Amino acid sequence: MDNSLDSVLDMYLFEARQLLEQLDDILLKAESDQAFDKECVDEIFRIMHTIKGSSAMMQFNSIMTISHKIEDLFFYIRENGADKKYNEELVNLVFKFTDFIKGEISKIEKGEALEENLEHFEKEIFEFLQVISNGSSAAAEAVLTEDDTNKQTQERYAIKVIFDDDIGMENLRAFMIVNQLKESGIDFSYKPQNVETISETSHEIVKEGFFVYLFDKESLEPAVGVIREALNVKNYTVLEYSNENTQNEETKKDSDAQAKNNDEVKPVQTAKTEKVESSTKHSKQNLITVNLSKLDKLVNIVGELVIAESMVAADNEIKQLNLDSFTKSTRQMRKLTDELQDIVMSLRMVPVSGIFQKMKRIVRDMGKELNKEVELILSGEETEIDKTIVDGISDPIMHLVRNAMDHGIESEDDRVNKGKNKKGTIRLSASNTGGEIHITVEDDGRGFELKKILEKAKTKDLLTKAESEYTPKEIFQFLMLPGFSTNETVTEYSGRGVGMDVVKSNVEKVGGTVVLDSKEGIGTVVTFKIPLTLTIVSGMQIVVGDSEFIIPIKNIQQSFKTTEEEIIHNTDGGEMILIRDKCYPVVRLNEYFNISTEITNIDDGILILVESGDGSLCLFVDKIVGEQQVVVKPLPPILTKYSLKESGISGCSILGDGSINLILDIGNLIESM
Repeated sequence: MDNSLDSVLDMYLFEARQLLEQLDDILLKAESDQAFDKECVDEIFRIMHTIKGSSAMMQFNSIMTISHKIEDLFFYIRENGADKKYNEELVNLVFKFTDFIKGEISKIEKGEALEENLEHFEKEIFEFLQVISNGSSAAAEAVLTEDDTNKQTQERYAIKVIFDDDIGMENLRAFMIVNQLKESGIDFSYKPQNVETISETSHEIVKEGFFVYLFDKESLEPAVGVIREALNVKNYTVLEYSNENTQNEETKKDSDAQAKNNDEVKPVQTAKTEKVESSTKHSKQNLITVNLSKLDKLVNIVGELVIAESMVAADNEIKQLNLDSFTKSTRQMRKLTDELQDIVMSLRMVPVSGIFQKMKRIVRDMGKELNKEVELILSGEETEIDKTIVDGISDPIMHLVRNAMDHGIESEDDRVNKGKNKKGTIRLSASNTGGEIHITVEDDGRGFELKKILEKAKTKDLLTKAESEYTPKEIFQFLMLPGFSTNETVTEYSGRGVGMDVVKSNVEKVGGTVVLDSKEGIGTVVTFKIPLTLTIVSGMQIVVGDSEFIIPIKNIQQSFKTTEEEIIHNTDGGEMILIRDKCYPVVRLNEYFNISTEITNIDDGILILVESGDGSLCLFVDKIVGEQQVVVKPLPPILTKYSLKESGISGCSILGDGSINLILDIGNLIESM
């Protein structure tokens, strides 16, 4: 497949998925309201019509057929209404067919053959139409066989469209105009018919033109606006049907096109041409869709640019020249690269609402299957995060929501017996803490049983000390070990070997951490702490012995010199320091990472106050080199088994002088203390 077709397919898949997500939201709203209002019906009709049209253009017949049938169903409902008592059945029916379409889209992505036997689907829609039309087979048959152009025949206006010479696929270009006109809410018919399914209509369009018929003057101006903005239209002519014989005067899109003779247009009545001057401004939306791989390449190039800029600025031979003009130029260069980084990063930022909204459907379906009434509460949906990170955390969030529904939330009887509201609650929230995103999945279910977890750990020989010595935080860590599960039964939704270890692994792949908290009988809170982006960060370069580290600027509060007299020694030998009436633990990085250094006296080194989330401490280092813009590189896969991230190392970076610096993860470093 050539690049142009690849691009068209990518756009089709992207738009189809977006429309199906919108449809899920509409159906959930209709189910919640226990009614399909006019806005819902119109929107579903529009969505299915758009999917039908684009699927026909791509020749995905199974999707086109099912979309067409759903469109027909909602055409009937729009014209005749449907009793509210069928609301739930209608929601379930449409969900079933949209799930089928999603499955077909997955087949397209995998290169698999699409479903050909659709008779049982069509039969199901036909039978439902019979039910809502009070058993009228004729009414149902009429809807399912009605052509899109079977409308009024008393046209008042016609627009004859001529496409560019030798453009090809004129029938599909005509169908795109039809789609755009329908989305504009214009009442019209067109000729030739069935342009989306009969490719031979291209020959008729080339020879005679494509005709759009209108029934009122109010529709004329917006219809002309749509055609004027359509792609590959060479010229168009507006005709008004009248009993008067009048010379045709053509309205043209292309001033260089030759005028057509009157006898080429064959209206039912004698026609005259009316010149239309549209006062409506038709501006196209200034948005484009870009393949994520291209953005990845752009980010990598910007990263290399940052490294190259650092190499030039750090070159010793250039520094020795002591050129003011060079210093000024490098300062301007740094400013421009900073702005470029910000723009590139913003291109990749998307709201988490896309993930959150998908969870509504999961909660809805599982609630019905498990006979549990659960409310999903969303907050912070507008929080933005890197697109790559969003893709990485989608499955972990879904797993947690499914686990909460299946194992966390008790049955209604159990909840009532415990004095809880019979309706369970799952809260999904996101917040920006300044340097990282916190995504939390919280439920008010049964919580983790510490005793049960310890018993399981004991049977697996995982205990390294007495059971009484384990803190709740340490006990929860067992849940994130491979193959560790306290679930005794396998269900459709969980307990199939995909546990918290997979959640933890996926979150760590995008540079995040997982924090568990739970109270037995009250509920569970799982928090993902995730960086805003994975690529470029501003950091402070520090030295400890012969090792160099980068501390993200976002985590640094202040740096200062101090004396031994100001250090407080607690009973367990730890060191602390009082800053603005608050005590902070002092962590000597040389001792923490077992690095040899000559700077062991507090007076000779420097303290850096760092914080992440609610935690803070002071790091003792040999010296500070200065601020650096660094490109974050992941640690080699071979090192993942050593759990370096839990020890406070998130990645590494290559500086301008060629040195490799480890990047500290302050959040995990604080957690490990």
